[in-house]
Amino acid sequence: MSNLTFAIIKPDAVKNGNTGKIYDRIISAGFKILGAKLIRMTLAQAQGFYAIHEGKPFYDELTDFMSSSQSMVLALEKDNAVSAWRETIGATNPEEAAEGTIRRDFATSIGENAVHGSDSDENAKKEIGFFFSKSELITNQ
Repeated sequence: MSNLTFAIIKPDAVKNGNTGKIYDRIISAGFKILGAKLIRMTLAQAQGFYAIHEGKPFYDELTDFMSSSQSMVLALEKDNAVSAWRETIGATNPEEAAEGTIRRDFATSIGENAVHGSDSDENAKKEIGFFFSKSELITNQ
């Protein structure tokens, strides 16, 4: 799984019409898209997905936001995918994100920061499994 990562194009980016632009960034950065779905997370799904943050001050706001509208979930492949994707998206705070990163260009705030990216290979595997069955992932293997 070290060559896979999980991404979400969050409701703010979808609502602002940036899905295609972010897809372009994904492809330009050399990622292969193994799976993609346009979904609307239920509150229960958002709470389950972000359970690691339960009890933190931003948890309720985050889960309400993530279940507020459509988002795009993606399974991505590339060498060192987790670190490569995190470099592509930039810092959580768009004001601190490097020039040319997705969050710098498309996020509107720390809370509405356009995209999600797995923070480890282990979490990438769990997060991909949360939204995709094995049969939904298109691979050459």
